[in-house]
Amino acid sequence: RRAAAAIYAAIINHVVPVSDMKAAELTKIFENTFRAVNIALVNELKLMCLKMGIDVWEVIEAASTKPFGFMPFWPGPGLGGHCIPIDPFYLTWKAREYDFSTRFIELAGEINTTMPYHVVDGVMRALNAQRVSLNGAKLLVLGIAYKKNVDDVRESPSLKIIDLLQSAGAQVIFNDPHCPVMKRTRNFDLEVKSVEITPELVKSQDAVLILTDHDAYDWDFVTEHASLVIDTRNATKAAKRKDNVVKL
Repeated sequence: RRAAAAIYAAIINHVVPVSDMKAAELTKIFENTFRAVNIALVNELKLMCLKMGIDVWEVIEAASTKPFGFMPFWPGPGLGGHCIPIDPFYLTWKAREYDFSTRFIELAGEINTTMPYHVVDGVMRALNAQRVSLNGAKLLVLGIAYKKNVDDVRESPSLKIIDLLQSAGAQVIFNDPHCPVMKRTRNFDLEVKSVEITPELVKSQDAVLILTDHDAYDWDFVTEHASLVIDTRNATKAAKRKDNVVKL
């Protein structure tokens, strides 16, 4: 512990030693589990709000004005990254050795894991409203990284969503300014290159599906040229045109 603290102190302003390795490991896993559970809560809230016709992002923003006792988490198409989707299940596995069931954590994992399926179902419904079948539909996906402004696709829900859409017969292409190539991952082998966004390309698609809200995107450009925009991140909140936007 003293050696580790000395090493970290060379690059970190405030090192927090704990009693032993077990406490240190559980601290990290608890932090990731805390986020996973709260993201699951807002994802479930989003699904409920979709049925009620309420803007979940407006609700969260309003709740965030409370000066204490509330921490905003934001819904999305699913969880990604190396830590949050995986680490909580290390804890559930370990807990079974002690004859303990982590029901809360497992429920959160179930909700987050099913989000890509809800997105695909929402895409199908949005296309149906335009009298377009998902089978054969031309779809442009914006963003395959698991979160904005990074090039990390590990456990990205975008990959699962693309796989599900392709399995349903959709013709899917993607653009991601941070990921020029969709590289092979643990679960998917989709060797596809990012396409260049042009007005002609956007207009030629049956729908544009926003899965990662990178700052590099011009949302006014997207909404201006797309016939249908399906937004899973509230990225088009400030866009001038919204009549062709469906939020999921």
